[in-house]
Amino acid sequence: MKQELIKLLCEKSFKYSEEPIFKLVSGRMSQFYVNCKPTTLDSRGMFLAGHLVFEAVKDAGIHGIGGLTFGADPIAVAASFASGLKDVPIKAFSIRKTQKDHGIVKWIEGDLMPGQKVAIIDDVATTGGSTIMAVERARSEGLEVVKAVILVDRQEGGLENIKKYVPDTVSIITRDDLVRYIKENPLPE
Repeated sequence: MKQELIKLLCEKSFKYSEEPIFKLVSGRMSQFYVNCKPTTLDSRGMFLAGHLVFEAVKDAGIHGIGGLTFGADPIAVAASFASGLKDVPIKAFSIRKTQKDHGIVKWIEGDLMPGQKVAIIDDVATTGGSTIMAVERARSEGLEVVKAVILVDRQEGGLENIKKYVPDTVSIITRDDLVRYIKENPLPE
């Protein structure tokens, strides 16, 4: 499954250049561009990501899985669905970027109670900032964050930064996995 997901990510979500031509959110230029959404919103990509993330969290004793909207949402739903297929139900949840200001004011959408154990997920980690924000917001709502899973680690310090907040942090795929695949399987020009 992992190799198939790497292939799909390289076809739909990953760009690589010998020169830094891709502008990041920080304004910095990079050799690598990763946008997982075309893959995680694809039916096969969703299937693969969901099963691989479920495998990464199945023994963590969690009640829920989610992260900052929108990158984490399709992965959380897919992993929750995979957990149901495996008869180990884990609820999906989503963490808002801006706090709801009407009704019941909260950061999180989903069916979880304070004190429950959760895993925070993200589609890509560069510095880890959005994942750390999700961890802090989940904790502010009373959830116990016991694991973090990153679908693609850009290997730029994000995983190490997240581990300061959640020691049990893993990635499914690394930038090196994607670059290796591209170099071994060049796309037709």
